[in-house]
Amino acid sequence: MAVTTNLYNYDPSVGAAIFFAILFGIITLIHTYQLIRTRTLFLIPLLVGGYFELAGYIARTLSAQETPNWTIGPFIIQHLLILVAPALFAASIYMELGRIILLVHGEKQSIISRKWLTKIFVGGDIGSFLAQAIGAGSMAGHSKSAVHTGQTIIICGLVAQILFFFLFIATAAIFHLRVHTRPTQKLLSEPAIPWQKHMFALYGSSFLILIRCVFRLVEYAQGRDGSLMSHEIFLYIFDSVLMWGTMVISAVAHPSEINALLKGDGALAVRKVVYVYRMVSNMAV
Repeated sequence: MAVTTNLYNYDPSVGAAIFFAILFGIITLIHTYQLIRTRTLFLIPLLVGGYFELAGYIARTLSAQETPNWTIGPFIIQHLLILVAPALFAASIYMELGRIILLVHGEKQSIISRKWLTKIFVGGDIGSFLAQAIGAGSMAGHSKSAVHTGQTIIICGLVAQILFFFLFIATAAIFHLRVHTRPTQKLLSEPAIPWQKHMFALYGSSFLILIRCVFRLVEYAQGRDGSLMSHEIFLYIFDSVLMWGTMVISAVAHPSEINALLKGDGALAVRKVVYVYRMVSNMAV
């Protein structure tokens, strides 16, 4: 396997990579348990993203152990998987909003119909995912032109992801404001529906992903000689911590509750991360 000494602008930390491999391993196993028990299938992309993060930090650990004679394999695996995982998180968040709209019978309050909401945002997310993956693959080339081309493609993918996220957050906020101001008939008859709890969790996750995408955009815009790519600490602060936080939010305010309320009696939902209860007439037992 080809060995090179110019893949990183620093000596990557083995300890930090192991630490985040453990964190993502734990939270991903929790999500696996939650999904299997509740069959909240629209969270499959988020779960896959968690395994991407886990595999990415395992590969980063292996790559860091090769310092200073890094091989291209572990480097490109960690670079690719850590880069594209948040796009999978975003896909589940987009689908969650559609289900909240359906739950409260609030399609008229949404500026984008529920029929098109998931198609538009998940479609844009797939495009962003593919652009970032192709760009990361191009950066595996040894020539400066290949690296430059890869960075440009990644920047385009990140710009698209950020634009779709801003539109999504605006769509969610307008819907939230309209329903809060003028509740739907469904909410008037069933005011205990916990839709706002999940809206705020959705905002939290979206905010973390958005900060991370802006960081990555600036990082790639600066290039290999920029301060962000030259200091490993920024990766862990503005990517690793934020994406782990995104998974924690979804594990604590688990969207299986929305899923169970839509399915009705007998459906399972998660409470307090690991406790699974059965929905009966919109009540937990």
